[in-house]
Amino acid sequence: MDTVYRIKYQSKLYELPYSVIRSDRKTCSVSISEEGLVLRVPLHISDREIQHILLEKQHWIITKYLELQQKKESRPVSNLTDVQRDALKKRYIEAAREYFPKRIAYFHQFTGGTYSRISIRDQKTRWGSCSSRGTLSFNWRLMLAPPAILDYVVVHELCHLTHMDHSPAFWQAVGEVCPDYRTARKWLKDHGQDLVL
Repeated sequence: MDTVYRIKYQSKLYELPYSVIRSDRKTCSVSISEEGLVLRVPLHISDREIQHILLEKQHWIITKYLELQQKKESRPVSNLTDVQRDALKKRYIEAAREYFPKRIAYFHQFTGGTYSRISIRDQKTRWGSCSSRGTLSFNWRLMLAPPAILDYVVVHELCHLTHMDHSPAFWQAVGEVCPDYRTARKWLKDHGQDLVL
């Protein structure tokens, strides 16, 4: 479901596109990017409950959205043409398809678990994911990040092979392989929107 969430803040009306992703998860989460909001909710949750969640998170949503807009406006303007950007993106994706399997193979010896395949994607709001079938997916834009940040995301998703949640046991597993993971998480939160061509 794709729709628009309207927030009035300081006498100005903001319209944020948002989508709802329903799955067999137990908890609700809200993420935001320059493109809008993404709500991940359990299958049984009603539209009314979704509106309640949005209302509860309203202050956080508008604050975060305005921060992202400010960052976007202060970002240096690229002088690449669309053709150049597309060509460069293609090269980064090809490089990612070669590089990620090498980092996965290295860290897999420490994390364990079994994965079926590796996918490189062009995601707007996610850096990586691990499906219940063992598919590891990664955002090619991580190739624009410092190597330690990319490695953290690899470890994060590999640990989901044995912990399909964000429980204390999951974060302990991440920390055993990537002790500085909190710094990497913060870096992505602060600078992830800048990973663009």
